[in-house]
Amino acid sequence: MAKPVRLGLVGAGSIALRSPLAHISVGDVKEEIVFGAICDPVPGRAKAAAEKFGVPQHFESFDEMVAKGDFDVATVCSPIGVHFEQGMKLIAGGKHIHFNKTMTTTRAEADQIIDAAAKKGVKIVASPGQMLRPQNLRTRKLILDGAIGQLSWAAVGAGFGDYHQEEGVRQGSDVLTNIDPSWYFRKPGGGPLYDMTVYGLHTLTGVLGPAKRVTAMSGVLVKERDFKGKKVACDADDNTVILLDFGKMAFAYVHGTAAGMVNTGGWGVPNYYGTGGSIIGTTLNGKPFDYPGKDKDPQGHGIGLLKHAKGKHGGMEEMHVYEDLMQLADWVREGIPSIATAEHARHVVEIFDAAYKAAATGQTQALTSTFTPAAGA
Repeated sequence: MAKPVRLGLVGAGSIALRSPLAHISVGDVKEEIVFGAICDPVPGRAKAAAEKFGVPQHFESFDEMVAKGDFDVATVCSPIGVHFEQGMKLIAGGKHIHFNKTMTTTRAEADQIIDAAAKKGVKIVASPGQMLRPQNLRTRKLILDGAIGQLSWAAVGAGFGDYHQEEGVRQGSDVLTNIDPSWYFRKPGGGPLYDMTVYGLHTLTGVLGPAKRVTAMSGVLVKERDFKGKKVACDADDNTVILLDFGKMAFAYVHGTAAGMVNTGGWGVPNYYGTGGSIIGTTLNGKPFDYPGKDKDPQGHGIGLLKHAKGKHGGMEEMHVYEDLMQLADWVREGIPSIATAEHARHVVEIFDAAYKAAATGQTQALTSTFTPAAGA
């Protein structure tokens, strides 16, 4: 058997604490993956996380961890705006990467990441791996087979609300429970598109394939937020509506807004409408449809059916993030590529990038990136 991969954690904030640190410290995957090192620029945070979860090395400097850390793969849990810079340095160091959503903020950055990784032989898994869920694969097959007739349009999106200010991991007084959410509201990398809409858009494009054109309207609605009595100035767009053209007169409405949700059937779950019916969540024309493992998925979210959703993990937070990371571990150890590809992530990034350009210029933007969708099931 291949040796377990050693994990380097870039950032010890909310997602790192709730997913890779919590899940891997359970200890049941130590034959596959073990902690190597962790870094975080907040004084004392990496040290506290290392002591709590049993990580051998800790650093305040990312560059120092890349140079001196003992790890083979990295999970990038830092703010989205620094993913590109950190990703390029990890690739230069020969480290395989799991990018937490979203991979980068622009198409140009995504191109550079993918090209550099290919030259260096670095493997990349990019969250969120929505097409790992069997109900999404079945939805793709149903639509391809004409179960709802000719596809007319689809809708998906998410609203920011006060979610990040209210997360439990941010309400304490010690260095592991007072995580500041301010970056979510600032450029680069802030805003609901990169943080929340990315889930539904990965599903939508995974089911329908690459989009061809995009237009949008966008701006900043909430210009100041409050976090624990501190005023946070907001300059990242938080109110964006997008129209996508998938070709053959099939369109989609996608939003990342300050509040609200247009789709029904679950958070981030696209609704599909055709000339012969509709798919809402896991229902076809109002009736539940079958998919592999449905009898073990009472909530219909597919999270519990993920490959590594075993034992204690199935009831823990951020199971899907843990699954994406374990997809990378499997790839490195066993040569099993994941369908949560960097190319799919690049296409989603390009949609966001092009939508902002369309909103700024008033001109529809052509999309040129592509990816190979996972086969329907």
